[in-house]
Amino acid sequence: MPIISRGFHGRRPEPGKKLPPGQYEATGFPVLSAGPTPHVTKDRWELTVTTEVGRRHAWDWSALTALPADTPTVDLHCVTKWSKFGTRWQGVSLDVLLADVETAAEYALISSYGGYTTNLPLADLLDGKAWIVYGYDGHDLTPEHGGPARLLVPHLYLWKSAKWVRGIELREDDTPGFWESAGYHNYGDPWQEQRYWGD
Repeated sequence: MPIISRGFHGRRPEPGKKLPPGQYEATGFPVLSAGPTPHVTKDRWELTVTTEVGRRHAWDWSALTALPADTPTVDLHCVTKWSKFGTRWQGVSLDVLLADVETAAEYALISSYGGYTTNLPLADLLDGKAWIVYGYDGHDLTPEHGGPARLLVPHLYLWKSAKWVRGIELREDDTPGFWESAGYHNYGDPWQEQRYWGD
């Protein structure tokens, strides 16, 4: 009998809900990480954005949470084939965060406390597509789910939504991150089932 990790229980989606190909609806919120869970206190947390010419912008916890907040409700799709519908978050849109950042970059390399990285086209962080979130379901975001703050890019597989976010490097070239360098798809569109290179 196969071994199934705790939390990986699925069901067919309710009528009206659509799953990307190869996915099932999770009944819980599975926790997956590439390494140990960093525990970063809010007084030590900082987010930086560095442009392609080396200009650095930084927000501490007070500065981030003073920005206008959104409360997006989105569906999540993990490359390990689970999906979770209607997740409720609180955080700052990347449109707000990057409003005063001058850049001609086309790509972003995201880095996390703990050393994780992932890459995205900059266009996938803008126009209401991505947030730096610090709340989930009406509570502070827990470390297991990426707290105190994580990137949320719900239209791509969840590995692109880097937990424990600490930096966004704006780049002229596309540089693969942790999972992309290990064979995961460079873009990761769940509706195209882009799980691995070659998909």
